Amino acid sequence: MGRAFGFLSLLIVLAAGMWLYSRQAMSVTPAGTGNVRAVVDTVGVQNDLLAIANAERSQFALEGKYLPLDELRSKGTMNLPSGRAGYSYSVDVGSESFRAVASYSGAPGTAPQTITIDQTMELHTD
Repeated sequence: MGRAFGFLSLLIVLAAGMWLYSRQAMSVTPAGTGNVRAVVDTVGVQNDLLAIANAERSQFALEGKYLPLDELRSKGTMNLPSGRAGYSYSVDVGSESFRAVASYSGAPGTAPQTITIDQTMELHTD
């Protein structure tokens, strides 16, 4: 009787754990699509934008100006692909500011359409 109760208790705890895990997984997927791959791709794009922003800040510290994406690549300041998972990257530069943009070319609603970062190092998703 004690073993049966222990086994039943184990099954109840496992079921509760699986339910909590599934709720957490749904809370991080965009717009409740349940597409975990889209979340992974979005995090990868955000990391790429952070790398671009760090390269821009380093460049500004060295030369006092921000550079377009092609010039950052040609100088060897960063080594990133031109895009990832349907996103393409671009950088708009000014004398005292920059804005790195990742634009999504896939189907609407499957991933954020644009993700941006600027000299404040804040990521914004639209």
